[in-house]
Amino acid sequence: MDERAAVLDLLRENARYTTADLARMTGLDESVVEETIAALEADGVVAGYTAVVDPAKLDDEPVRAHVECNVTLDRETSYGDIAKRLAGFPEVASLRLMSGDYDFALDVEADSMGEVSRFVSEKVAPLPEITQTVTHYVMETYKESNHRFDAEEGDERISYSP
Repeated sequence: MDERAAVLDLLRENARYTTADLARMTGLDESVVEETIAALEADGVVAGYTAVVDPAKLDDEPVRAHVECNVTLDRETSYGDIAKRLAGFPEVASLRLMSGDYDFALDVEADSMGEVSRFVSEKVAPLPEITQTVTHYVMETYKESNHRFDAEEGDERISYSP
């Protein structure tokens, strides 16, 4: 495994590792780790760092929904054009072009179900290219960004019974 891949794998595991931690775990010099991280950031491979938050532990837990959108394109409009408009809404936490039964998947966050509903009905559905939306409210989150919220601390073994 090359040094970029090794550093990237560890950053995916825990973006808070220090360069000293990363150097120790990869066997690289700290200066090489720093240069590697700088290059990953400059190349846009690492686009940012975020905290993984368990929404159930917040005092004011946000309402999260997965919204499926179907679109019809015309000669002047591309998926990228629609994505730019959708990504511009602060309620949209993530946006993906999908294969399969629908075109876009939006992860939406708001303070209430009513706010999510109004956002979809007043801002997303009226876009001329949007032909259908289906909203699924998130009931419980068990794993996010490879972090399990239901796991016991310190024991990640899977039980096995013959």
